[in-house]
Amino acid sequence: MKLRDIYRTHIASQKTPVISFEVFPPQNSWETLDKELTILKKYNPALISVTSTSSATNCEQNKLVQNIQNTLQVSVMPHLTCMRNTRKDVEEYLTVLKDAQTDCILALRGDYPSDGTSPCTDFRYANELVEFIKSKSDISIGVAGYPEGHIESPNINEDINNLKKKLDAGADVIYTQLFYDDTKFFKYTELVRKAGITAPIISGIMPILSYKQIKKMTTLANISVPDKIAEKIELYKDDTASMHEFGIETAVNQCRSLIESGICGLHFYTLNKSYSVSKILDNIL
Repeated sequence: MKLRDIYRTHIASQKTPVISFEVFPPQNSWETLDKELTILKKYNPALISVTSTSSATNCEQNKLVQNIQNTLQVSVMPHLTCMRNTRKDVEEYLTVLKDAQTDCILALRGDYPSDGTSPCTDFRYANELVEFIKSKSDISIGVAGYPEGHIESPNINEDINNLKKKLDAGADVIYTQLFYDDTKFFKYTELVRKAGITAPIISGIMPILSYKQIKKMTTLANISVPDKIAEKIELYKDDTASMHEFGIETAVNQCRSLIESGICGLHFYTLNKSYSVSKILDNIL
């Protein structure tokens, strides 16, 4: 199903938000990930996105895409990045996706390679990738949004200008980076709409799992953490069980606030783990 069709149903009915998950090709046990996905399937996700990691090849990514489609019977949205793909790579992968009847894709610039290798240079920015995909395929395209601005963007207005370029190039839906301050998301949504962008904006939710995880993610992407949450993170930094439960409580409160605001979709960054996401969904659905 195309992305706009997935979210159009909710927009028309204003009922429970559309649920989706993100996973990545595992480095070790595929069987473990299969078990985690089986648990998550009971929440009837509209789709599952599959990241393109620095360590996974397109072949490994597509293996997971096929496994989810064939085993779980759930729509899949694989990621495609500028940094890892030439024009030829993109054309070949679009053919693979068409043969597999995959209806959507997430187009990203992507991070620079962490292993020191040179990135591909056929596409500089995500809007160029979106435009190329649209010229070759009728596949539905999602793109990334940044409630606090992309870390490389000089300011939020410039970041939203870049977002508009991606939508004007043919993208359908916006999936936001994770955030922990809902007020920043609401302000971002307001600015996006003022810019004339009407596409659905899907909130990216990442449950807090550990001190190391939250510090890494917020530092890499320059994501702010409200003082009350930051205090508890410091309090539970050496207590994994309490950190998990606090992460669930924080995400439940965040999701409830977003649902009350009328958000049409919640996209959970699962880190290939089902426990916290399951507890969150048990509380909000």
